[in-house]
Amino acid sequence: MISVAVVLLAVMAWDTTVVPIEAEEESGASKLAQFAEETFPEIRRYVEENAVSVGKLASAIEKDKSAAAERYGVPSGIGSIIPVTVTGVVGKGESGTYEIKSDEVPDDVTIRVQTGPAIYGTALRDATGKIEFGQFKNQIEYQNAGSALNNAMKAQVLSDIDTQSLKGKTVTVKGVFQLINPANWLITPVAFDVK
Repeated sequence: MISVAVVLLAVMAWDTTVVPIEAEEESGASKLAQFAEETFPEIRRYVEENAVSVGKLASAIEKDKSAAAERYGVPSGIGSIIPVTVTGVVGKGESGTYEIKSDEVPDDVTIRVQTGPAIYGTALRDATGKIEFGQFKNQIEYQNAGSALNNAMKAQVLSDIDTQSLKGKTVTVKGVFQLINPANWLITPVAFDVK
């Protein structure tokens, strides 16, 4: 009986492939990077086609935040993700996030745009409402898909922009933000034009 068990264990060991955890993580990261690289252009196209001007959106939010979110956004957790376009002058910045002053919005509305190096949030992932948790292995991979899309955006949109010298320049930005605080918008860009 012991000899049978030993032979069985030997056969199992001979037929077993050990995959290091690091290799599995690298493979997962590579797949997510490819997913993001292929998916980001679709998200950008959606945002550019559906972006509402900041003036029109600010006016709609002031009248009825819920109605504006329903009309222009995609439901996502605690606030809808809304595609928006803004032209304005870049103001003060901190940690790669800059204010954009636009004559289209009231003075009590702060519009900011992320330029990196760190891009926070999952607004790009959630922008279209078509990327869902069920497409991924688990919550970690779903969260990492958001980060991978942020990285793809940086490579495709921000890599050629000198984000250190934006202050005082006029820019046109198209992007998305999550409508939580109607007086403070943090835009993740999909298009960034410096005049």
